Amino acid sequence: MARFSSWVQERHFPSLHIPISIDRSFSVVPEGPIQARDGDTLYLSNLDDIIGARVFTPTIYFYIVGGNSIDDVVGTLRDALAKVLVPYYPFSGRLRETKNKKLEVFFGPNQGALMVQAHTELSLDHLGDLNVPNPAWSNLVYKFPNEGDYKVIDMPLLIAQVTRFSCGGFSLGLRICHCICDGLGAMQFLGAWASTARTGSLVMDPNPCWDREIFAPRDPPMVTYPHVEFMKIDDISNLTNSLWEVKPLQKCYWLSREFQAHLKSVARPMDSLGCTTFDAMAAHVWRSWVKALDVKPLDFGLRLTFPVNARPKLKNPPLKDGFYGNVVCIACATSTVSDLVNGSLQDVTRLVREARLGVSEEYLRSTIDHVAVDRPTKLEFGGKLTITQWTRFSMYETSDFGWGRAIYVGPLDLTPTPQVCVLLPEGVASSNGAMVVCICLPEAAAHRFKELLCLMDTS
Repeated sequence: MARFSSWVQERHFPSLHIPISIDRSFSVVPEGPIQARDGDTLYLSNLDDIIGARVFTPTIYFYIVGGNSIDDVVGTLRDALAKVLVPYYPFSGRLRETKNKKLEVFFGPNQGALMVQAHTELSLDHLGDLNVPNPAWSNLVYKFPNEGDYKVIDMPLLIAQVTRFSCGGFSLGLRICHCICDGLGAMQFLGAWASTARTGSLVMDPNPCWDREIFAPRDPPMVTYPHVEFMKIDDISNLTNSLWEVKPLQKCYWLSREFQAHLKSVARPMDSLGCTTFDAMAAHVWRSWVKALDVKPLDFGLRLTFPVNARPKLKNPPLKDGFYGNVVCIACATSTVSDLVNGSLQDVTRLVREARLGVSEEYLRSTIDHVAVDRPTKLEFGGKLTITQWTRFSMYETSDFGWGRAIYVGPLDLTPTPQVCVLLPEGVASSNGAMVVCICLPEAAAHRFKELLCLMDTS
């Protein structure tokens, strides 16, 4: 057991209120003809409209610039978006429900993306540390008044709010419907939007491809895996209640590259397969989180779920270049509380590795068929922690719309779903591979979690 506290630093953010005034809002429609007419529809695969994808993913971009009026900024973003929405026309449609609760994209009048222009009397300095997500930023990402949780039906599929600060800097708050694209697909779309804004003419590399029918269910469906990730589990433990009964705290921890390398070396299972940094990090965070929460009873079954990009697994046929839909499978590692907290870190890393390597083309096809046979209708949280990795997304590389790279790109508030942990890249230009772990904890468990994160107990 060794302590590596200098390699792990808690990053604090202020509790504050950001008062904003909305100046105007307007729809942005494709500037030219698109491959759909009013009344047309587009198929969404079961990977696109599965319950976990029926959400908007909020992200925030901060820019410290001077000399640009907010009207010029909004105009540039609007004009570029109108150009990009021609090839990426599904973003201008709406979702509706069809038979068996399935969703589709449909096109009609008065649609398009939504842009909102706002301002605040605060300066960016008032926001404190802009390197870690802060739930206090929620006013910088637009939500409709009285908007229901998880509402995606008949909503704009892209919502962008530009907020000017008194210092001249501004934020771009985005909400993108996960049914239209996964993380890598979003990076492709945002890269096209940013490049088009910088150059003033439409830039596409690659050309976007819809082609969701390739993930249609088999006939008849063949569910070849148990898909524990979707299973309803009666939570007889204290885990879920400890996180939902009292609003948890959002905590952020900076982890140096040296810490990650050392963790990977001590977490590596004693076999020839090795492990990835994600395997080791996910195992360590999961184990530390469960220990800090002091989950009981010890024989209760736990699940660690995490999305895996299945693109490299697809051979028959391979995906077309430019495909931006959901190609994510949910891997699931399972353990009893006792085995997790009393077993070695190497044992837990092996569980994560096996779940990750278990995602195959057949696993993806089985997932699609499972949803066709028994569509989950609600998110299941029983005994679960979900870890999602944003460190490989080109968030900063696709953030230059003409004003330089954003000083922060990422999420803002995890507390509405406190059983989710996000691994983020360090945003500073001089970063050497550090990451930020964002996770939710009850106040009583926060100190213990940080201790466990630093202790790297391998036994």
